[in-house]
Amino acid sequence: MRVVTCSVTDAGAALARRLPFEHRPGALGDTVRRLWASVDGLVICAATGIAVRVIAPLLDAKGSDPGVVCVDDAGRHVVALTGGHAGGANDLATEVAGLLGATAVVSTATDLAGLPALDRLPGFRAEGDVAGVTRAWLDGRPPGIEWEAGLERWAVPMGTGPGGQVRITDGAGRPGPGQVFLRPASLVVGAGASRGADEEGLWQAVQGVLARVGRHPGCVAAVATADIKAAEPAILALARRLAVPLLTFPAAVLDARPVPNPSPVVAAAVGTGSVAEAAALTGAGPDATLLADKTVSATGDSTVAVARRSGPAGHLAVVGLGPGHPHRRTPEAVAAVRHADVVIGYGPYMDQAADLLGPAQTVVRSPIGAETERTATALREAAGGRRVALVCSGDPGVYALASLACELAPDHGSPPLSVVPGVTAALAGAAVLGAPLGHDHASVSLSDLLTPWDVIARRLRAVAEGDFVVSLYNPRSGRRTTQLPEALRILAGHRAATTPAAVLTDIGRPGEHVLRTSLADLEPESVGMLSLVVVGSSRTRWVGDRMVTPRGYLG
Repeated sequence: MRVVTCSVTDAGAALARRLPFEHRPGALGDTVRRLWASVDGLVICAATGIAVRVIAPLLDAKGSDPGVVCVDDAGRHVVALTGGHAGGANDLATEVAGLLGATAVVSTATDLAGLPALDRLPGFRAEGDVAGVTRAWLDGRPPGIEWEAGLERWAVPMGTGPGGQVRITDGAGRPGPGQVFLRPASLVVGAGASRGADEEGLWQAVQGVLARVGRHPGCVAAVATADIKAAEPAILALARRLAVPLLTFPAAVLDARPVPNPSPVVAAAVGTGSVAEAAALTGAGPDATLLADKTVSATGDSTVAVARRSGPAGHLAVVGLGPGHPHRRTPEAVAAVRHADVVIGYGPYMDQAADLLGPAQTVVRSPIGAETERTATALREAAGGRRVALVCSGDPGVYALASLACELAPDHGSPPLSVVPGVTAALAGAAVLGAPLGHDHASVSLSDLLTPWDVIARRLRAVAEGDFVVSLYNPRSGRRTTQLPEALRILAGHRAATTPAAVLTDIGRPGEHVLRTSLADLEPESVGMLSLVVVGSSRTRWVGDRMVTPRGYLG
């Protein structure tokens, strides 16, 4: 996603430089006109009137215009102006407001009423009279919902009223007056092709098969084939023309899938009796239905089949939100939370992600100490076909829930799972201090709630003897007051009393506090639950107020 900031004044330029986007200062009108067709979003740091006059002649359609937001020169308000398919301006305004500590001004009626927008429902593409149906809903007449047979598992986060103004369908028909079709990504096209197969012939075959079974091309979620065909130009071109991913499977996996039309000739050539049918069914999941049997293209060098998913493909993203401030969240983490059907996390972490949550999402707040139950819930939701974000602070793989999710996954349906990295406390703290981790370093958690203290102490002795810079996580709490003094004693046995040390509290959050000290002078009472303690190695030194561990470039 390409977002560009534009500014007019020095104050606007200063705001723009605080944002993690490309910046184009000056000549606002020319700049916006030049960028309009090539960006996904524009952040205009100028008065709203100026921004409106500049973009007005360029506006075309919501689905094609970039999202445009306006920031006042004082950085107090971020106004969502217009444009951006799937709520681009609203989401961009919320993101920019979080980065600047400003207030997002969003005037979309559904957002203000707390209703999910039909054209922003995760997993669907809306077609038809979205404005009319939404207007009636805002006036107190919620739409009725109908499901095409076979698509009942494609749930939408909304109640129902009388009638069928909203229809969940992958059929080829068009919505009538006052009606909206929600099109799920329910279809998988299986494709087989001889070497050098005709690209146009395969494309025409797919169009013909979809038309014959009455399915809409916009509901195709993927093209699937055998892995030995992963580089076949005709199949690659098909995936590009449909704008969907290409799924590939080993011949042994495809051969294990029962199909109506296996071929011994194909089996002898590629190791599986079916490519198109088996790939379509495999790509669509274990409960898939074959809508179109294998069809040979008119050119005779490719085959096509179409399968339907019984429900949405679930997925669990274990997301690291970083240390606190939106500046330190990665774009991948932002996207994972925004596009989830379900967001689950410990209460304060949910507060940290509040600007990313929308009315169409199911939000589950979990208490501290309920990590296993929280993770199991996330896995079950994903195995049931929902896109789930399990949010953690920092990095989910560092003293957080990624390992637990991987361990529990086989017991809860083994849904597809990804880990979205974040900036962990040691890295965020190091950036605040300067460069304490410039050479070899280690992290040790002092919490003995899950790890016996003798194990922790043995690791601390190894770190001390190895002369590593060490970041001490979970150093002290109201009930755990003896571990930090003992850790400092172990470290002091192997390094000088003057060794640089620091206590960082609320890193990346309002109230961030840094105490620069030494190993001998570090007072455990200055450390709390939200603190990180960093103790240098024998080579670490203070350079002004910066803690530095030289890498060795200067000898």
